[in-house]
Amino acid sequence: MDNLLVIVSSFPDKNNTRTINIFVKEQLKSLSKYFKKIYILSPTSLGRKLRDHNRAFYKDYSFKNIYVYFPTYINTPYLKLLRKIWLYFEKKSIKKTIEKHAMKFDLIHAHYTWPSGAVSIKLKKEFNVPVVITEHTSLTFQRVIERKDKLYLNTWKYCDAIIRVRRKDIKDILNLGISENKVYHIPNGFDPALFYPVSQKNLRKKLNLPENKKIILNVANLYAVKGHIVLLEAIKEILKERKDIFCVIVGEGPLKKNLRNKIRKLGLKEYIALVGAKPHEEIPLWMNACDVFVLPSLSEGNPTVMFECLGCGVPFVGTKVGGIPEIITSENYGLLVKPADPRDLAEKILIALEKKWNYRKIVEYSKKFTWEEISKKILNVYEEVLK
Repeated sequence: MDNLLVIVSSFPDKNNTRTINIFVKEQLKSLSKYFKKIYILSPTSLGRKLRDHNRAFYKDYSFKNIYVYFPTYINTPYLKLLRKIWLYFEKKSIKKTIEKHAMKFDLIHAHYTWPSGAVSIKLKKEFNVPVVITEHTSLTFQRVIERKDKLYLNTWKYCDAIIRVRRKDIKDILNLGISENKVYHIPNGFDPALFYPVSQKNLRKKLNLPENKKIILNVANLYAVKGHIVLLEAIKEILKERKDIFCVIVGEGPLKKNLRNKIRKLGLKEYIALVGAKPHEEIPLWMNACDVFVLPSLSEGNPTVMFECLGCGVPFVGTKVGGIPEIITSENYGLLVKPADPRDLAEKILIALEKKWNYRKIVEYSKKFTWEEISKKILNVYEEVLK
């Protein structure tokens, strides 16, 4: 293999000021040594660009042997009958970018079934190359499994390999009539050069965190599905048992105003801080400064922050959703919680704060999920579809 084309609907800018799909970027950094060139196309609708106050986010850039482009297309409202028109314009913009930069590639890897996977199937016919799709989300998966969405289902049928980040979904994919030899389970991973244990000495002071309290950390975009409201209610429960806690929530999103109101309503202002989004390179500092990492999501695929916190040697408390139970397989690494249950969440956090963790054991376990190890598995899939 010489060159790889990657299609993903959203991608970080040059300076990672926006971290959406940052894990795809980290994955590709690891894969880059196996290719001469990797082209990343992140098609962006004209309407989205016009609504965005930071147009510089969509500026093309390169790093290492990776070249990132943000082709613009005109899309239609997301209506079932108009999706073919959407794909037509997106494909047109992608093809124009490919021709403009004289891209040659041996394989297309699309992240997410819609729209990246669907448009990649269109490109497959023109460029006669295999297509690999990684499906990360639970919502798309439900659309195929439960609703039998024809466009999504055909995308899976016509691609050459499907990578699913959650193992238990493989059986459901096969039940749709998808060939067993083209379905793979590969979880997400993390960069051990960025996420590794660091002494807490002076770290809390640097981040303006209380040094004499137990720090509970959450890193997630502020959307309802991430379960922040449940976390706030759990903190209220924890305070009945102990007051020496401080919860830090890192992230931005539409739920921010609601969370602020909820914090005020529950009387938690001195126990919780919404610190906003932080650069990806700064997240390891917050992780190493905490005592326990908490992810109370109501739904998940295979959250990258789980691997990152384990890489820092931090115990993980998370809900029994998505691929989380497939990774937190022992109470040596973390504790599992019922989703949408603040009392259970509070109980598990209290246990985690009291438990004597073997931090070295957590770090050792995390080594199975470095991007280097995950990239080898992805490369094996590439080699299979190119036979």
